[in-house]
Amino acid sequence: MTGVVKLMRDFAEFEKLGEYCKITEEKLSKAMFGQGSFVEAIVAVENGSLIGYAIFYPHFASFRGQIGYYLEDIFIKDEFRGKGLGEFMLRTIAKIASDRGFERIDFQVLDWNTPAVNFYKKLGADRDESERHFKFTDAAFRSLAS
Repeated sequence: MTGVVKLMRDFAEFEKLGEYCKITEEKLSKAMFGQGSFVEAIVAVENGSLIGYAIFYPHFASFRGQIGYYLEDIFIKDEFRGKGLGEFMLRTIAKIASDRGFERIDFQVLDWNTPAVNFYKKLGADRDESERHFKFTDAAFRSLAS
């Protein structure tokens, strides 16, 4: 877990969101292996070192009636980008999804991350400009839950 958590922190810094990265090995382990766990991951390793990871979990698109994966993160260390690893990881996730009868993969990309946007478009991903990401977290979540 240590290597994946370190890569997650590197990814958060890359996305200029490091201050929000509160993941711990314990939290990740619980999400992936604890009671009721539903999070899955694949990792890329070279010479015994983690160089990339992807985290995903099932979700349901109600209007289309489709089960799929939500791709929470996919990150590859800078020096290993452009070598086909990201595409290989996405194809692996798509194969897992297809084998389970799933029909889609959803994800978000920050507007300024043009290389990622172009990468996903090259592979045929659709971009929905009309949707905006909202979330209830921290105090707003606690207030709503009380």
